[in-house]
Amino acid sequence: MAQQKLYAGTRLRELRTRHALTQKAFAERLGVSLPYLNQMENNNRPVSTGVVLALAQEFSYDVTDLTSGDEARLISDMREALADPVFPSAPPPLSDLRLAASNAPGLTRAFLELHAAYRQTHERLASLDAALGREEGRLAPSPWEEVRDFFHYCDNYIDPVDRAAERLAGQVSDNHPEGAAAALLEARGLRVVLGRDGPVRRLDPDSRTVTVSRRAPGATRAFQLWFQVALSTQDDLLEATLDLARFRTAESRAIAKVGLANYFAGAAMLPYTRFAAAADETRHDLERLSAIFGASLEQVAHRLSTLQRTGAKGVPFFFVRVDQAGTITKRHSATALQFARFGGACPLWNVHRAFETPGRWLRQLAETPDGARYLCLAREVTKPGGAWGVPDRRYAIGLGCEVRHAGRMIQAEGLDLDSAAAFEPIGISCRICERRDCHQRSVPPLERRLSVDPDERGTLPYRVE
Repeated sequence: MAQQKLYAGTRLRELRTRHALTQKAFAERLGVSLPYLNQMENNNRPVSTGVVLALAQEFSYDVTDLTSGDEARLISDMREALADPVFPSAPPPLSDLRLAASNAPGLTRAFLELHAAYRQTHERLASLDAALGREEGRLAPSPWEEVRDFFHYCDNYIDPVDRAAERLAGQVSDNHPEGAAAALLEARGLRVVLGRDGPVRRLDPDSRTVTVSRRAPGATRAFQLWFQVALSTQDDLLEATLDLARFRTAESRAIAKVGLANYFAGAAMLPYTRFAAAADETRHDLERLSAIFGASLEQVAHRLSTLQRTGAKGVPFFFVRVDQAGTITKRHSATALQFARFGGACPLWNVHRAFETPGRWLRQLAETPDGARYLCLAREVTKPGGAWGVPDRRYAIGLGCEVRHAGRMIQAEGLDLDSAAAFEPIGISCRICERRDCHQRSVPPLERRLSVDPDERGTLPYRVE
């Protein structure tokens, strides 16, 4: 497979501006001509190997950042938006989308926001009660979607919050996550008690008591106590982070604060440096990592997808949580694989089969339409209600990385990574998938013409041209 050329004009311009260099001075330090630099900054030429080495030597630049950022996400989101029937003409070619995402990311985000506003208006008009119930007529993304996109475009890594959690966790002598969090709360005058009934966690400000449910698993209780530690000790940091994000509504800001406190809790239970070292040592054995850190499998899998600290990045993973209806309830990708913003995921993906084999990890070698290959792990997870008559919660979690990182994964042992036949074809969602002969296709692809022959019926009632 041909190696993809690296276009990073925006990153080069950002680095040059940060160092207050003219194009001429920057070109001299990189050892290239001024016209060549100009072409690279405008994405008319790819970044050469020599320039990559010069960036590392001259500026101590983490060259992995050249391929990180928003471009892959923006391209995926644009392709999905342009597949909307509101655009009757053929979508722009992929090369045009790459140019827009790399050269004009601000304009691209504005386009996506406009399309999201259109979709929300359309959905509200379809539900008269919801449309009449709005106090204001102005368009805005839903608070939940706004917060989701905030974390999505931050690579799900918030450096100040992550480092603060690591520092605080390192100051506690108790290695047990639940006991460590309880000690920190009690040091601030908050009493921790176990409750029989009621919510998983409740703070009574009058009695200064934090109650956690004894029915909840230990990892859940620990997480909830660390969540309370975040609110009790890091409020200034959380508020400053929210100020920078500039959320549109008070509701979005409130949801985001909960998200940041959740992030702090996960980072404190699984401190970056120690957890990243253990992940490498165990070859990302999630069961062992869960036992070492007293965390749940979902907490471990989610944390693996956040190891994106500059200069100490881990394996880039995608992480997803899916309910039994196929709805994605959590999603993040540090890989080129992106998830559908609207609707369900590809039915051929092993995360959907996890419900058939509860308590077991499923492995899958998968290939997307663009030729990228992944090692995918999936497992059904059940959270017991904890009492008679209280319903269990069931969902599936998925974790994966590109096969070039499979050597660092214990789960890759015994798989034939060199056989093309071992890789199952998957996509993002049916309406934007380019595959013509998928037997699990639920709706036609919006980017392709269809041919319908009433005298012949195959797997599908149409052929994709």
